[in-house]
Amino acid sequence: PRCSSLSSCLREVAWLAMEGLRSGFATLRKEIRPLLSTQRRPRTSPVSTTTISTRRATTPRAVSGSGFVCYSSMFEWEKKYETPDWAAKLATPEHGRVRLGLFPTPIHKWALPRLPPNVEVYIKRDDLSGMQLSGNKVRKLEFLLAEAKAKEYDSVITIGGIQSNHCRATSVASRYLGLDCFLILRNSRAAVDSDPGLVGNLLVERLVGASVEQVTKEEYTRVGSVELCRQLQEKLKKSGRNPYIIPVGGSNALGSWGYLQFVEELSKQADQASGPFTDIVMACGSGGTTAGIGLGCHLAKTGTKVHAYGVCDDPKYFYDYCQEILDGMGATAEVVGATSRDLFTAIQAKGSGYAISTEEELAFVKEVAETTGVILDPVYSGKALYQFMQDVAREPSAWANKKVLFLHTGGLLGMYDKTDQLLKLMDASK
Repeated sequence: PRCSSLSSCLREVAWLAMEGLRSGFATLRKEIRPLLSTQRRPRTSPVSTTTISTRRATTPRAVSGSGFVCYSSMFEWEKKYETPDWAAKLATPEHGRVRLGLFPTPIHKWALPRLPPNVEVYIKRDDLSGMQLSGNKVRKLEFLLAEAKAKEYDSVITIGGIQSNHCRATSVASRYLGLDCFLILRNSRAAVDSDPGLVGNLLVERLVGASVEQVTKEEYTRVGSVELCRQLQEKLKKSGRNPYIIPVGGSNALGSWGYLQFVEELSKQADQASGPFTDIVMACGSGGTTAGIGLGCHLAKTGTKVHAYGVCDDPKYFYDYCQEILDGMGATAEVVGATSRDLFTAIQAKGSGYAISTEEELAFVKEVAETTGVILDPVYSGKALYQFMQDVAREPSAWANKKVLFLHTGGLLGMYDKTDQLLKLMDASK
């Protein structure tokens, strides 16, 4: 049916999407479980021979009379990436960029519940970046996988939590480009020797044929993500493979170029939103998105303040790790005249812990969905927005007359891991 407004249209789309996903996933889990390997160790199947075009990417073109946009540049490889003028002092990504996402992602005004009338909030929908709801990870993977293809790797290794959005995005992107994907997923000691199941991100990962190896949280902490990936890489090399390692969250110097490109995209959209934004608010998990946006806003001289709501670790960790990323990009303090602490403000928002949701946080996510039609994930954007609104309520004068852009980084499939908690919050009459 025709929607009377943007908000009602978003609510309708969100409801239909959730209903379709819920019923569809339930059916899929029953029907495809017998078809999926339950091995914990990586497969060694031959690499796909799929290739990507090396022709220069083009601007998305409209299909006449259809009302839709045909992204004719999808999967094309820009071997020479055109660096924004304001980033000329940095080292340009050597191997360009593979087009994976649907960009630019939309921006719209967001009428959040209990938002003071003198605060404007807009939302940038990187949750709609395409590639099976892959969110902010797509922008990083465009640069990381361009390098993997250029250097003729035949597979990809990455690592994360059992419901990692990044691991799901990497498994899909790798398959798009003809690369096998090997995942190391962190799980509880009680569950690590069992089949990981098909809930949320795991369903997509296993559908596209990613190999899953589980490690305990204790082993992950003791050995470290870098060493775990290196050990798997050595094992695969002995079997004749040539795997490319992508770090947690795709957050390194190369991956963070995806969010320098984001700032360039945003600068072209600001005019449509009646001028630039005073502040950007977002979740911070592995640091690459924060480092890229903070550096981009500084170099482009946007005057925008960046607020990174950490969903794990602590502010000091994020300042230190993002500085490592910046140094790797050639954005040292000597070159750009700023350190990580000058580029963004890190705020603690992890609550009870990483990926642990309180009843108050989930109730807030539910309220936002019911009033605006936008569904947040419980691990990243949900926690970030919850804490941001707490800050606004606590100190409204600090946000008065501000024009805030909230970055939705995706992660919808993570909601399926919270269904038991969410069910208690639902109105049984609806």
